[in-house]
Amino acid sequence: MKKPIPVGVSPRHVHLSKEDFHRLFGPDDTLTRTRDLTQKGQFASEQFVTLATPVGRIERVRVLGPFRNATQVEISHSEAVRLGLNPPVRDSGDHEGSPGIMITGPAGRTEISQGVILAQRHVHMTPKDAREYDVIDKETVFMALTPPTPKGMKSAPRTLIFGDVLIRVHDAYRLDFHIDTDEANASGARTGDQAILFKLGTGPMHSERQYYPQKRLISEHDVRKAIKEGLTILIEAGTIITPSAQDIGRKAGVFEYR
Repeated sequence: MKKPIPVGVSPRHVHLSKEDFHRLFGPDDTLTRTRDLTQKGQFASEQFVTLATPVGRIERVRVLGPFRNATQVEISHSEAVRLGLNPPVRDSGDHEGSPGIMITGPAGRTEISQGVILAQRHVHMTPKDAREYDVIDKETVFMALTPPTPKGMKSAPRTLIFGDVLIRVHDAYRLDFHIDTDEANASGARTGDQAILFKLGTGPMHSERQYYPQKRLISEHDVRKAIKEGLTILIEAGTIITPSAQDIGRKAGVFEYR
């Protein structure tokens, strides 16, 4: 059995574009760090906003940094019900077809036309971690979570197995399994608990995959050809991927990092 993966419970939060931040907090305000998050470069700020729809509102929603290209709101399903919304379950940054919302800060407000999502539960890991767990970027797996039983608690822990857990691989990531507050409440999980990764079914293991001819430079043409032929592109240290190839390849899940 592979080593357990630490759990991180992610409460509701907002990622703001720089432009929206200044609309909400004023042109002279700055996004102020209060503490670092697990993932490198990510941090919780001291700023809060209010989310509102014609149905309801939620106050004191923390802003996370750094700035994003587009504003994104991540809430749980129960919070979406309070707001009268039905957002899709999405990977971060995938906003197409998602609902919008009114966001209010101390200096103003902004209404986004899309960007409210339920974050797909996911595991951050490095390419080295991916090799250890025998997974690739954008693959989905199962995670079995058993929180520790508090002292004096007479009942057994509410063990859950989460499906559709997205694998996200990047050199800068730190190993962490992210769930939202609804998922944590259903299992009694807390940040710092542990979960076990496993896979089911008869899908091909890495040794059975057919690989695209190894190259030092991966272009958009290479990615499109690999997708058409059902091949996997092996990415090793030093491999250069053009920006368009990176975008298409990540969405199609054709990269395997070694």
